[in-house]
Amino acid sequence: MITRRTFLKTVAASAPLIISADALGATSPGANDVVNVAFIGLGGRCNDIANACLGMKGVRIAAVCDCFRPRVDSALAHLEKNGVQAKGYTDFREMIEKEKLDGVMVETTTHARAWIACNAMAMGMDAYIEKPMCLTIAEGRHMVNVARKYKRVTQVGTQQRSIALNNWASDLVKNGALGKVKEVLAPNFMSPDPWKDQPAEPLPEGGAEGWWDIWTNQAVFRPYHSQLHRNWAQWWDYDGGGRCYGVTGWGTHSYDQIQRALGTSETGPVEVLLEEPVQIMPCGKFEKRAISPDETGAPYYGMVTNEVGPRAKVRMKMASGTELLLNMDGDFAPGLGAVFVGEKGRIEINRDAISSDNPELIGGADRPPKLSVNETEPHIQNWLDCIKSRGRCNADIEYGQRSSSLCYLVNIAREVGQVGKTLKWDPENERFTNCDEGNALLSRPRREGWELPA
Repeated sequence: MITRRTFLKTVAASAPLIISADALGATSPGANDVVNVAFIGLGGRCNDIANACLGMKGVRIAAVCDCFRPRVDSALAHLEKNGVQAKGYTDFREMIEKEKLDGVMVETTTHARAWIACNAMAMGMDAYIEKPMCLTIAEGRHMVNVARKYKRVTQVGTQQRSIALNNWASDLVKNGALGKVKEVLAPNFMSPDPWKDQPAEPLPEGGAEGWWDIWTNQAVFRPYHSQLHRNWAQWWDYDGGGRCYGVTGWGTHSYDQIQRALGTSETGPVEVLLEEPVQIMPCGKFEKRAISPDETGAPYYGMVTNEVGPRAKVRMKMASGTELLLNMDGDFAPGLGAVFVGEKGRIEINRDAISSDNPELIGGADRPPKLSVNETEPHIQNWLDCIKSRGRCNADIEYGQRSSSLCYLVNIAREVGQVGKTLKWDPENERFTNCDEGNALLSRPRREGWELPA
């Protein structure tokens, strides 16, 4: 059993001395070898990823890990039912030391994701990292540095970068089919809520000693409450708005789509402007109206009907002069994509769906068909292929950092609250040049014992 004392003792020991991939005997699989992977964090998103892996060739689920033992047992039972024999762990470092793994899929809570991913990469693991990959912009940059230091193959979970139709349409925009892109229209996603202290609830049965402290990771330690454990994505200390129609929940996909199509995957905006005060409001008007066949977001409108949270319109400007208008409602927007407006028309790109006011723009003979497999499968396959080739993934960690940064710039602009003031952003150094208050929000104090590995 891994107790708090032994867990934190291992944490302290791992800080000055990380076990290398060579020491663990890790080697890159050959072109025809099966890739051995393990899952860290066994919540709902992990179920989706695991089920996608179950239908794929060339990948073996060797182990699973979660600090809460009942989730480990549940995951093992699900895998066994599907003919997979795997090992279960509550400490991912023990798992990496004992299992012959090629990579890990980090599907944890957002607030724990960077600490776990960085330690796993330092131990020789290639990493598939769920989005958003980090809790702060500074934390994300540290993750990129660790990945580069240890030459890890990384894939962030923005799977639209591996969907053929999305990439084809993105390349149309990037290569000038619209002429100069004047503006991009994208949703006005919800920010996270602050947590208000609640009376402690009894710990659920089955957890080992200290598991709640381990789950809390870098965040302020609070008494157990089911709303933290189960709905962590709603609260500021644990995510940047990870719920449905949230800034980091759906917004990471939408803003990553912008980055891909504008060709700005390794940079960011130069200006950020909060256009109105933040208000608690529904994510759309949800009025009865005729829905146009060109609205790629229509399948998602019903999913956000009851979502309410902090929202405010934000505008950004890229170095090219293209403006990002992050102001669309959830019942009139491509929730996982964006609308690109140029000199020759407009193209709307959503998940495996596109439309245009000029059908000739998107009617090329080389237009790819829609997916015939699970929407995440091509993304996982790209990661597996790159583990073998040591190439750069479609959603490399640097791209994930830049897309996550757009999300956190929205949250920071709202938190600073200077309506109408243009905040100057330096994308190379990832700092504001005229807003110290904003710079103070680029990182957060970390609880002692949960510092990121150097």
